[in-house]
Amino acid sequence: MIIYGGQSKQHTIIRGDEMLLGVKNLRKQFNGRAVLKGIDFQVDQGEVVVIIGPSGSGKTTLLRNLNFLENADLGTMKFNEQTIDLSHPTKEQIQYVRRHSAMVFQNYNLFKNKTAQQNIAEGLIYGQGMAKDQAMAIAKRELESLGLANQADHYPSQLSGGQQQRIGIARATVLKPDVILFDEPTSALDPELVGTVLDDMRDLAQAGQTMVVVTHQMSFARNVASRIVFFDDGQIVESGTPDQVFDHPKEERTQQFLSALAENY
Repeated sequence: MIIYGGQSKQHTIIRGDEMLLGVKNLRKQFNGRAVLKGIDFQVDQGEVVVIIGPSGSGKTTLLRNLNFLENADLGTMKFNEQTIDLSHPTKEQIQYVRRHSAMVFQNYNLFKNKTAQQNIAEGLIYGQGMAKDQAMAIAKRELESLGLANQADHYPSQLSGGQQQRIGIARATVLKPDVILFDEPTSALDPELVGTVLDDMRDLAQAGQTMVVVTHQMSFARNVASRIVFFDDGQIVESGTPDQVFDHPKEERTQQFLSALAENY
């Protein structure tokens, strides 16, 4: 599923303490099993919040609830000026969130029958109502900036996994969303392709893009995150700066998790 942004807008991203997105008491069950157990979560303008934790702990489910790919059982979300009942959002509220956010998926989710340039232009054309020629010109410049101009006319099947994911990121950023949600964007990549994708994400962070990133890349988390959130068993166990969480974790469960991964960060 691909989610597009909405009307074109000009804005400057400023790193600061203004809350962009906040969630209270988010709960979600699947087949009677609690996956999210009352999550309170906040993202400030310009933050890079990196969510870590074991597989199956609810990290991806959190992102999918934030963008209404899953429907929460309970909870509220404040996003910009909107306050939303997550269990009963209106169509207009869902549309608002999707117009002001973007999501980058594990498995790229590119249109297989469209070229790299067309994939990037799609959201501008159909989400923002931009003229096709203008959208294609913007997509071309985006590919040039990534060093992928030679792949503009290539279809996803002709691209490496790393190239596909970089195009997926470009498709999200070209919409100028207020926040980008990344769901383990390097998990499907061969190890030698991970670096280029992470470099693109570092560039976004340095430019001030607000990001929420679910990842197992601990070095990236340590070096790029404004804040680390450790998830386990559907709950936030611990949250803090990278130095606080990695060097001085307070909770025993956090210590256990990081001890098993110490060589990776």
